[in-house]
Amino acid sequence: MERSITKSLKKDLDSKIVLLSGPRQVGKTTLSKNLDLSFEYLNFDDSDLRKIMMNRSWKRDVDLVIFDELHKRPKWKSWIKGIYDTEGVKPKILVTGSARMDVFKKGSDSLAGRHFNYRLHPFSVAELKGQMPPGECLERLMKVGGFPEPFLNGEEDFAKRWRSTHIDRIIKEDLLELEQVRNIKLIEVLIDLLSDRVGSSISYSSLARDLEISPHTVKKWIGILESLYVIFVVPPYSKNLARAILREPKIYFYDNGRVKNDEGARFENIVANALLRKLHLGQDLKGEKSQLYYIRDKEKREVDFLTVIDNKLIDLVEVKLSDENLSTSLSYYNERLKPAMPVQVIYNLKREQLKDNIRLVRAEEWLVKQ
Repeated sequence: MERSITKSLKKDLDSKIVLLSGPRQVGKTTLSKNLDLSFEYLNFDDSDLRKIMMNRSWKRDVDLVIFDELHKRPKWKSWIKGIYDTEGVKPKILVTGSARMDVFKKGSDSLAGRHFNYRLHPFSVAELKGQMPPGECLERLMKVGGFPEPFLNGEEDFAKRWRSTHIDRIIKEDLLELEQVRNIKLIEVLIDLLSDRVGSSISYSSLARDLEISPHTVKKWIGILESLYVIFVVPPYSKNLARAILREPKIYFYDNGRVKNDEGARFENIVANALLRKLHLGQDLKGEKSQLYYIRDKEKREVDFLTVIDNKLIDLVEVKLSDENLSTSLSYYNERLKPAMPVQVIYNLKREQLKDNIRLVRAEEWLVKQ
């Protein structure tokens, strides 16, 4: 199965170091080993392979060297920069990792001008277009999430067992590599609390009271979970909206299956992932500057998502399970902001409609185009 970024990533390897990041077990290693190139795979977590890295004794007669989890090496950016400056990309260099390598504390040296970043997301309806019917894909995303192993297995019990070991490895391995956190159990409780609040704005103070820690610590931990691709934060949009609420963000999960069993929240999380994936593709492949927001003002008029690409308002998206009535908030903000693509995405919709120049569309038909 070829991933959506494969062709562009392979082309960039001819001239640059490529940094490929994304959630743990999202398919980075599988993608890396299936580029139709001869390769040597070196994982920093393996002691024998780590020695090969440190001694710089990997094969030079292969097409590609894959350095996995290299960001765990102190001053890794300076190290790989030295290799690039002395050897170039012969072999080609691909660096993969399950933490956001641009913010990893141990990588403070700059690779400016020497690399391109790529991010790999879980499966989406758009990525699997042509490989399975969009409606079937959406149902499976709702049921087990989009990570390759549970998605391809398709069984809920398997997905639950996979998910428990998945988060356990993230917390007990990746998190401790990134930050010294004294109370691992509280991080697990925070993840559970956030999984119950998908689709709602969160209060750091409220979470702090629940966990009996400071709001500053809650905010820091959320930042760590974001850097490990467990969650992503969607801030409120405020430009040109004087009465907008400026403080409380929303939280969504890369693993849709981690959202607690509320159908509406799971569906909204799928839409959030689709929009974020589209923005990341634009950033990584086209150099676009973009951000995903939600909108809410003091009168509690709220729309689920707004995308801004190169300072232009593009997608204004309201998400519904079955309500075929046009959202009054969506209509209000569409008139006020005039985005390029206002839409109400509905999970259960009998027929597509157009109301006040806003499309009401079936979920699978909209998601397959994202």
